[in-house]
Amino acid sequence: MVQKESKMKAVVSVTFDDCFVVHDIKVIEGEKGLFIAMPSKRTPDGEYRDIAHPINSEMRSSLENKILEVYKEEQARAPEVDGDTTTEEA
Repeated sequence: MVQKESKMKAVVSVTFDDCFVVHDIKVIEGEKGLFIAMPSKRTPDGEYRDIAHPINSEMRSSLENKILEVYKEEQARAPEVDGDTTTEEA
């Protein structure tokens, strides 16, 4: 998890079927609430392009819902330390 004052709340990795992983998915606090941002890379012309992303809205919604569900669970159980929230590794 990341500092409370930051708009970026967490950076997560998701493993699919124990055979494919996507790192650096960000949980961000926007004007309308939490959302996820897929990992991206800056192009030579200064734009950012997703490196990996869902190809349909159903998968994106499913992925976002699950990530935000786990984020909220972790946030609820994580002790606060000096404005940061931390989680313990199992």
